[in-house]
Amino acid sequence: MSELSGMKKILLAIFFTFYFSFFTFHFLSAQTDTTIRTRISLLTCAPGGELYATFGHTALRIIDSIHQTDMVFNYGTFDFDDPHFYTKFVRGKLEYFLSFEPIQNFLYGYQLENRSVWEQELLLTNQEKRNIVQAIQTNLTGNNRYYKYDFLNDNCTSRVKDMLTQYAGLNVAHPLVKEGTTYRGMLHRYLDAAHMPWSKLGIDILLGSPSDKKVTIEESMFLPDYLMKAVDSSIHTSKPILQQKNTLFTAQDVILSDNRYQPLVVFSLVWFCTAILYSSKKKLAKKITPFIHSLFLYISGFMGIVLLFMWLGTDHKAFGPNYNLAWALPTNAIAAFFVWRKPIWLKKYCRFTSWVYLLLLACWFILPQQFNIALFAFTVTLLTTNVSIVRSSI
Repeated sequence: MSELSGMKKILLAIFFTFYFSFFTFHFLSAQTDTTIRTRISLLTCAPGGELYATFGHTALRIIDSIHQTDMVFNYGTFDFDDPHFYTKFVRGKLEYFLSFEPIQNFLYGYQLENRSVWEQELLLTNQEKRNIVQAIQTNLTGNNRYYKYDFLNDNCTSRVKDMLTQYAGLNVAHPLVKEGTTYRGMLHRYLDAAHMPWSKLGIDILLGSPSDKKVTIEESMFLPDYLMKAVDSSIHTSKPILQQKNTLFTAQDVILSDNRYQPLVVFSLVWFCTAILYSSKKKLAKKITPFIHSLFLYISGFMGIVLLFMWLGTDHKAFGPNYNLAWALPTNAIAAFFVWRKPIWLKKYCRFTSWVYLLLLACWFILPQQFNIALFAFTVTLLTTNVSIVRSSI
């Protein structure tokens, strides 16, 4: 995914108007050339250091040797300067669009980010090249260039995949991942490789049960690396669609420390400290305990409200149904404000939620949604907190 920012709106409009007119004129005139002296390639970019770049990127490169143009077409562009950017992003209504730029500019950006770029030149007939060029021209026209981004099903890679399937005969007979692999499992591979345990935790909390669906061959191509593997192995009308593969830029190796279990360690320490606090009979501990009770109830309740909103109040299909609501109970946010008052119903409520957490822990590994292992320790902390509230109310 790439980001469009830092340009004034007027200059941006002039830039795209000029390039679109230039590109359209030359390719429309090229349609009269029966040889279509055009090369079309799939570009695959390695993951980057930022979260939005963790899963890599996909683009199409089109070289017209007649008119001496060499452009990269990118479906992963969005306007960061949109005044409603954050609201649209949270609600799942952010529009991505097709943009293009010279290959030199494209490569320069990835060289700065130290991200490798691979090129797969496609072996296409003249008619297939025409079809792809015409499809891109259509996508560059008016509102056609915009689409509502969906992380798992409609992204910058899946857009290119659909085009290659429809117009280039992309056909993969053998699985690209192990049998039983899920969307979540594929994402974990990248997050672990990037040593982003806290980002992995956040993504695991937000993503609901749809991400635990076992992927088909076609669905596994929603990530750039797997679309590249698909092109490597694709056979179309008894011939491969890959003509040659090149490395346009090789990144320098970066050594990262392995901290994948950091959240689990931190949450385990939190549970250990709270367990000691709850069992202490010192006056200071008794004064602090109600605050800690309220804090954990509020955190889990607030998370539950967020998850409920992301599921029911947004267009993010991957965010619900979400079984994390079993520990992030939205009602905890209400109970948090009554810890000091100790009403009769609070004891009954915490006794009930204690059984909920106990049942959740017992069924942790058999639920239809994979939970982040660090949340096991956090759920134990919530169970301990609720039991402590029940005991303090006696």
